[in-house]
Amino acid sequence: MIDDAPEGIRDLVQALRAEPFRVSLATSAAQGYQRAQVLSPDLILLDVRMPGTDGFTLCRLLQELQPGRDTPILFLTAAASEEERLAGLSQGAVDYILKSCSPAELLARVRIHLRLTRRGVLDEAPHDMPMGRDEVVLRAAMRFIGQRLAEPLGLDAIAEAVGTYDKRLSAIFRQRLGTTVFAWIREERLRKSRELLTSTTLGMQDIASTIGFSSAANFATAFKERLGVTPGEYRKAAADESARDAAAARG
Repeated sequence: MIDDAPEGIRDLVQALRAEPFRVSLATSAAQGYQRAQVLSPDLILLDVRMPGTDGFTLCRLLQELQPGRDTPILFLTAAASEEERLAGLSQGAVDYILKSCSPAELLARVRIHLRLTRRGVLDEAPHDMPMGRDEVVLRAAMRFIGQRLAEPLGLDAIAEAVGTYDKRLSAIFRQRLGTTVFAWIREERLRKSRELLTSTTLGMQDIASTIGFSSAANFATAFKERLGVTPGEYRKAAADESARDAAAARG
């Protein structure tokens, strides 16, 4: 459980500790991250409004902490607006619980998510070792960007979303990927465009808007500069190849 003011939810904490659960209470995002890294918890209850790194940012980092391990993250918070609830669920949390809930409701929700998680991992191989902090930040940033390709992303906003600052994020991308943040965004937009060209019938303007280009013309120019063909030529070649493969399969 990660909450900077646990005294406000004393009855909920006591209800959890009365059950056969091992409860570890962290009172800051940094402490919560460290304990999650060391303890590999079966479930995390996370507040939203915390000083410094907020719950949304911490949620992104926690999801990248251990590859292959789907630890359910449940927001337990007083942040009750519809916008905050939707934001919390969009970060990958499996539930969003208000602190005004009864201890019985909290326990019921915790039991449900523990049961679902255990059902899903019975046949899985042992979990990978936790990653270093830079790798966690990198993966969180890549996921954050990938979910927002249509938006005009600034370096400061990306860095803040994954709990770091602009110069550090730039250094991580250079060290780990050998490229800048914005060069990676451009490549990711073009990678996504290739996926859309081959798997959908979307028009060029719709694809351009989906991946963050201001116009179909700008998208086509960037695509041809990078791949040597226009988006239309790429789509046709992919369709022709698919047709040949289908014909060969029919014998």
